[in-house]
Amino acid sequence: MKLTVQTGKKIRIEMVPMIDVIFLLLAFFIYSMLSMAIHRGLFINLPSSSVAEVEKKLVLSVTVMADSSVWIDKTPVPLENLAHFLHMRAKGHNDPGVLLFADRSLPYQKLFLVLDKIKQAGFEKISLQAEAESK
Repeated sequence: MKLTVQTGKKIRIEMVPMIDVIFLLLAFFIYSMLSMAIHRGLFINLPSSSVAEVEKKLVLSVTVMADSSVWIDKTPVPLENLAHFLHMRAKGHNDPGVLLFADRSLPYQKLFLVLDKIKQAGFEKISLQAEAESK
């Protein structure tokens, strides 16, 4: 008499669902990193640009409001002391940079005064921020 032994199916680890989960996690972390760079400044009316990009390697955020008040990462700073405060905040960072948010109604001369102070602090990487144009 011959007995037939029924063998069970081989256990398999499905790769497609695992890859889907990994891509979802990757997309989540990429989106969260991009939103961190954008939301560091205060709310102001930025100028628009069709080719605006976010520089992700920069360290500090400088915001110039319509009333010419200057802020470093949501902390108000007098314009005269901007270079000193930037220099103090950038200690310990290799090749730091600045994200510069300036209100669109800000006079051109005020913007250049802030840019001069940032240059005096020793920053070479300055990224002027703008909103993407709505199509």
